[in-house]
Amino acid sequence: MKKERIWRWPLAYALAFSAAAWCGAAPLGMPREEVQAATFKNPVVWADLPDPDVIRVGDYFYMVSTTMHLMPGAPVMRSRDLVNWETVSYLFDELHETPKYDMEEGTVYGRGQWATSIRYHDGKFYALFSPNDVPYRSFVYTTDDPAKGWTLHSRMKHFHDASLFFDDDGRVYVFYGTGQLTELEADLSGVKEGGVDMTLQVRDEEEKGLLEGSRVIKHDGKYYLLMISWPNGGKRRQLCYRADKITGPYEKKVILCDNFAGFPYVGQGTIVDDAKGNWYGVIFQDRGGVGRVLTLSPCHWIDGWPMLGDEDGRVPETMEVPVKGRPVIPLVVGDEFDGDKLKMEWQWNHNPVDEAWTLKEHKGFLRLKTNKVVSNLYEARNTLTQRMEGPECSGSLALEVGGMKDGDRAGLAAFNGHSGILTVEKEGKDLFLVMSEEVVSLTDKEKKVTGVERKECARVKLPRVKKVYLRVDADFRLKRDIAEFYYSTDGKDWTKIGSDFKMRFDYRKLFMGTKFGIFNYATKSAGGYVDVDYFRYEKAEK
Repeated sequence: MKKERIWRWPLAYALAFSAAAWCGAAPLGMPREEVQAATFKNPVVWADLPDPDVIRVGDYFYMVSTTMHLMPGAPVMRSRDLVNWETVSYLFDELHETPKYDMEEGTVYGRGQWATSIRYHDGKFYALFSPNDVPYRSFVYTTDDPAKGWTLHSRMKHFHDASLFFDDDGRVYVFYGTGQLTELEADLSGVKEGGVDMTLQVRDEEEKGLLEGSRVIKHDGKYYLLMISWPNGGKRRQLCYRADKITGPYEKKVILCDNFAGFPYVGQGTIVDDAKGNWYGVIFQDRGGVGRVLTLSPCHWIDGWPMLGDEDGRVPETMEVPVKGRPVIPLVVGDEFDGDKLKMEWQWNHNPVDEAWTLKEHKGFLRLKTNKVVSNLYEARNTLTQRMEGPECSGSLALEVGGMKDGDRAGLAAFNGHSGILTVEKEGKDLFLVMSEEVVSLTDKEKKVTGVERKECARVKLPRVKKVYLRVDADFRLKRDIAEFYYSTDGKDWTKIGSDFKMRFDYRKLFMGTKFGIFNYATKSAGGYVDVDYFRYEKAEK
């Protein structure tokens, strides 16, 4: 997105708004919501939403996803139409399993919360996940209403990529790993002594490669286990196993194999029905720098198998919205920082230092104070993040820099294991704006930061200003994954700085899609601060 690009609302917005106005959808003087068009284009969410699990309770769909080292963690999202998703809560605000969640003795980059399972049973919601890190124990949370927060219910053994399952006879199980099945106590207090504990026969001559990502439902008296498969030398695909008894034997069928829109093959997710008995597949797809995006497909029961995709067995490019007439809900939002709380969509990188950020000391601003002294962004505390979205998006902020101290670094990043970073650097009494490309190196076991490879692409000495405006434009179209960086001293005239940055998804590093990252850290002494006036966001039409 070049400097001269003019951002426009999608045509669907204009049509929907016009129709609402003519039909009297809201009384005069009342705000009118944008109404979702009758069709949508896949990916239904072009943003990082890996490992989805989705259930329906009444007219609402609920989804959980993976955010690993970001806090608060395990986002719980709600939808009326399977297209527009609103974050209503997180399972936890922080984790304190090890000091690494506070960036002490290492980090939890790419670890932390993984692949949560969400279920509804006897009037309660349950969510189970296992952090992919020591001490390798699972968490079970419960609530009567996901919009009102969650309570930790129990801890038990580690279950990789787990699917919680309540059977009709009152018994409770967890499917996990590569076909592991374990029975739990009925109250989910732990593993049931003497209960079912076995490995299902899901391996065969084809399935010798990756086989994980369990999701389980029961339909017409049969048990259905969905797993992602990646045969050695083969194509990633979505499998389904079915059986008449929970312990098997299970038979197998490939229910989806598609490299939708030229990106890597779609795989890992679940199926869910609507209130009218229609079924849908919610499966993610790796899309490089933006992360793992969400696709929505029809699910047709054919000969007792939940076959995904259109008549050709592929993810449809365009599809009817399952439930018509619902409002459009943005996944990534701007923020004027004029409330008492941060908006729900923000997440910190690792546990935040609560005393080092505030919305109260400078009303209408987010104040980020430096805390511990570090040498790079990857070890900095209180970096605030939101997702990026495809096909193209833009995020900008206004930064008051009068409180910076010598050695402080503040700015806006396309943040990932490979990051493009726009940094205001305070050196003595001078301010410099630096665009750099940085790649972190981490140990395998503790995820300690052992080094950062840094390439300085551009450096500009700033005039003595109190406020600097920074912007990152991202392009996630096929074979692009490009971020461009801009700055301004008046918020109107923008100047490009540095070179185009190639965003990357690297599971060996942060294992996430690229995020907008707002940061402020000290390299010499703590005590400085910056005030963020606003973060503004726009995205292009698909």
